[in-house]
Amino acid sequence: MGINRKKTRQIHIGDVLIGGGAPVSVQSMTNTKTQDTESTVRQIRALADAGCDIVRLAVPDMEAAENLGNIIKKSPVPLVADIHFDYRLALEAIRQGIAALRLNPGNIGGEENVRKVVTEAKAAGIPIRIGVNGGSLDKKLLEKYGHVTAEALVESAMQHVRILEAQDFYDMKISLKAHDVPLTLEAYRLMSKTVDYPLHLGITEAGTPHTGMIKSAVGIGALLAEGIGDTIRISLTGDPVVEVKVANEILKSLGMKEYGPTLISCPTCGRTAIDLPAIASEVEKRLEGITEPISVAVMGCVVNGPGEAREADVGIAGGKGEGLVFRKGEILRKVSEEDLVSELFNEIDKILEERHA
Repeated sequence: MGINRKKTRQIHIGDVLIGGGAPVSVQSMTNTKTQDTESTVRQIRALADAGCDIVRLAVPDMEAAENLGNIIKKSPVPLVADIHFDYRLALEAIRQGIAALRLNPGNIGGEENVRKVVTEAKAAGIPIRIGVNGGSLDKKLLEKYGHVTAEALVESAMQHVRILEAQDFYDMKISLKAHDVPLTLEAYRLMSKTVDYPLHLGITEAGTPHTGMIKSAVGIGALLAEGIGDTIRISLTGDPVVEVKVANEILKSLGMKEYGPTLISCPTCGRTAIDLPAIASEVEKRLEGITEPISVAVMGCVVNGPGEAREADVGIAGGKGEGLVFRKGEILRKVSEEDLVSELFNEIDKILEERHA
């Protein structure tokens, strides 16, 4: 059974459609200096290779803004300029050919500056992402609500939305991020009931990969399962490529994206007679080189393994010093334990060859 997603209005970032029933897109952000073309392009390509659809770049000064064109020419995916406070950086980013802006119109210096940015964004046909963060909420809203609440986050976002709507600009998406998962869930649910603009999901400052991917999977996964969300970013400390892999695994687990191999591996129990953790780890590592969707099972018991993993495209089930190789639950042959992994990948190669025959 598929997830019934809320229908939002559709925008586009480059050739990537956002909202309006389009697939949920994956975003990340470079942590290189945008002034450094070579390093930034290298990281963008690594992100794209990992399955990233859209990449955001920090634009802290005019030098970075003026270098965007050099990066855009070499980028395989659409790029978003992250702008704070200085409207001139937004104007330069548009001139350089950026695909979208991330800025809050209430923070760039008055109505005249907003009008300048909106006029150029309209002419270029690029959207603006409004991003509200629980850690930088306006002091007046904090005084009104006493602390960061879902209502405060939504009100903050709506203040920025109304500024753009007053300029007859509706080509936008919205994010409401906090590091607190229940607060984030409540805020996005409220915003989803308030507007039909596409929503960008994220748990901000989620932490290191160990804790951050859990918080992100719980928060973002819960919203997606409710049909809320059009694009996502996993915010982790470290290599942004990990963000993309986690994002795609979340989408894959919800049946919202076909993305590379799916490994099915049973927990060990008293019946396990092979070194299942080592075998599963080896299989997982070797699967990293495969980009096509394929489900692979590594089971510890020949009694139940093929039956429990009958939906897997291919799999192995261990016994004492030996094991079974099977496809879709049908046993193909018995092999020695040391040959299990190699025989499994022989079958994987056959399946992939058959698909392209």
